[in-house]
Amino acid sequence: MEGTTLRTARLALRPVRDEDVDRILEYRNLPEVTYWLLRTEVEPVAFRAAWRRAAADPDDHSVAVTLAGLVIGTVSLDVVDGMGQPGMPARTEAQLGYIFDPAHGGRGYATEAVAAMVAHAFTGLGVRRITAGCFADNLASVRVLEKVGMRREQHGVGDSWHAERGWVDGYTYALHADTWRATPR
Repeated sequence: MEGTTLRTARLALRPVRDEDVDRILEYRNLPEVTYWLLRTEVEPVAFRAAWRRAAADPDDHSVAVTLAGLVIGTVSLDVVDGMGQPGMPARTEAQLGYIFDPAHGGRGYATEAVAAMVAHAFTGLGVRRITAGCFADNLASVRVLEKVGMRREQHGVGDSWHAERGWVDGYTYALHADTWRATPR
């Protein structure tokens, strides 16, 4: 999202800056946050390098979500090729993810930011389908995905490894551009 800033009623979604990484790590490494992540531990130097690589990748549209200038979350959107036979158009799908500071939870910020990224993917990037996954028991994430109009397409029984709980169920959600366009907002 080189240089692109998206704005909502309360938030700004902008490219991550080097100086944001320490703030992101403050909440990203909290036990209540890592409990629901696939990568439970990140080393700060490697994490910073990953954000720099993402900023240089034209298919990575990850952003910092700011509230009155404070980074309260991140939303990632990776544009990818879909599944299909030869001749299929390239870069028509996107994979969505997000992490928010729990200190700012329960106020709709994640839903607002994710909805803005979904709109940008469909209207600004020309994506035709977005997918997202989560642990089935991560009810906060389930609510965000459903509030932005995504539909549960898969319930994987015992398909996801959780470090503390063992094999647990996972969900895959998706939203097609045509469905999004047909839904009143």
